[in-house]
Amino acid sequence: MPDFLPLPDRSPKPRDAGLTHVIDTGLSTSEVDGLLCQSAAHVDTVRLGWGSAYVTEDLDAKLAAYRAHDVPVMLGGTLTELAWLHHRVDELCAWIDELGIDRIEVSSGAVAIPHAEKFALIERLAERYTVYAEVGEKDPGALMAPYRWVQLIREALAAGARMVVCEGRATGTAGLYRPDGEARTGLIDEIVHELDHAKLIFEAPRKHQQVWLIERYGADVNLGNVPPAEVLSLETLRLGLRADTLARFHGGA
Repeated sequence: MPDFLPLPDRSPKPRDAGLTHVIDTGLSTSEVDGLLCQSAAHVDTVRLGWGSAYVTEDLDAKLAAYRAHDVPVMLGGTLTELAWLHHRVDELCAWIDELGIDRIEVSSGAVAIPHAEKFALIERLAERYTVYAEVGEKDPGALMAPYRWVQLIREALAAGARMVVCEGRATGTAGLYRPDGEARTGLIDEIVHELDHAKLIFEAPRKHQQVWLIERYGADVNLGNVPPAEVLSLETLRLGLRADTLARFHGGA
């Protein structure tokens, strides 16, 4: 990478801030190789979206491709929810161990896991894995007060979650966002005011959402549900190499 431009500092991997959390919605193994040959340095974690891992025929080869590029993988939280619903959490853990995965997402967006049971599940799984807990509603019409977001995030962290994923959906139309995709700015500001946003991953699948969060909180904001095709685009936004954030990082240029 050339070094003649004064760019914002970006820590090398493994890093604790400025994480890019990518959603794999069904990439082939060859597509994984193609993506990471270009952008492995900019991908911190990949989530195999929803229950897609359960029906991927070459899953072992795909996981090997991610490992070859030093990119950790976890399964979508929907599988955790279904395992809980059917009393198969031990079986899920055995499968994760067989796959050689060391992290897991705990959510309650599709299955209404009672809060106390969700936090108990986080505590139980955190003894074996790195846990990413998700907070927020998947229903675009559901509104949760900012203080409740803060409370649930704190409880998830206290239960042992390494990071908390703030819901935005893969469409960017719920949770942190209005149905039209616009950020609920007051909600996000309140969350960041009350909590260390280094512990938070803001789902932001759309470019204008990524731009708003970077403009607001800087290059080292953690962003999730990033589509694979947008990884390099996002990195240019973080570095002011794109018009949308150029002035943020390069003054009045």
